[in-house]
Amino acid sequence: MSATGSLPPQAAFFHAILRHLAARPDGDRRQGVHEAMPDLLGLSDLQRSERLPNLPHLRYRHRSGWGLSMLKAAGYVDNTTARGTWCITDKGRKLLEEHPDGFDENVGGQLLRESRGQSRSTANGPELREELQDETELTPDEQIDAAVNELCASVAKELLEQILRMPPAFFESLVLDLLHALGYGSSQDDLQRVGGAGDGGIDGIISLDRLGFEKIYVQAKRWQGSVGRPEIQGFYGAISARRAKRGVFITTSTFTREAREFEAHVSESVVLIDGARLTNLMIEHGVGVTHYRTVRLPRLDLDYFESE
Repeated sequence: MSATGSLPPQAAFFHAILRHLAARPDGDRRQGVHEAMPDLLGLSDLQRSERLPNLPHLRYRHRSGWGLSMLKAAGYVDNTTARGTWCITDKGRKLLEEHPDGFDENVGGQLLRESRGQSRSTANGPELREELQDETELTPDEQIDAAVNELCASVAKELLEQILRMPPAFFESLVLDLLHALGYGSSQDDLQRVGGAGDGGIDGIISLDRLGFEKIYVQAKRWQGSVGRPEIQGFYGAISARRAKRGVFITTSTFTREAREFEAHVSESVVLIDGARLTNLMIEHGVGVTHYRTVRLPRLDLDYFESE
């Protein structure tokens, strides 16, 4: 490995991550994976200390973290067996056995395609390279938009997985934090968690004014399968019994067509938020995520040059 600051390609990180986890039957923490990369990849001192522009993050750790996310999305590693522990899957072991000496450009491209939900290509080398080249035939702005969308989709998936691993009470608190971030309630004191037995389907209450005259009732449920109309009707009945005007039903799952139709009939009283919208709102308002980078994009100001 040269002494320059240029890091190995992402395919090399994929291979190193799989090698590291394959040697550990019980898996390893994310931190352990990061710390193993410099030696496994033979990084120079300069490469080990290289940081992202204007940020304190080490570049190789950013690459290994992204590699874990991509390999997990493609099914080659997993971290659901024990909280915070990453393990190689059977699929990952098989791939490593097929390529013990490393991944070339074709395999690296296939892994990226799989992580994006695309089927693994069986095309030969030149055909696959042509397909991958087509993905780069975008304007710089389009490439940025595509990269941001891919990042958000990956984080959204990880958010749902993390939420499902937490206790139910944590989800109820998370939902109240999100609604507060959306501007409901002037302070944390205006958020009240109810939950528990006899809650009548109400998990939280948000006071929209200091005196508590105007309130929003919240139900937050982690659900297996789609939430149907009976559950939404039950929630609507619970807030009606309290003579309330508004309620929000939030789930990590989805809603059936019948549930959405019922929402349309009571749209002035009940709003439904499914898992996809939940994670999008969390990302947008920084609940459970951090926005660690701001990019200033230059664009030529033709008006400046044509002002004379």
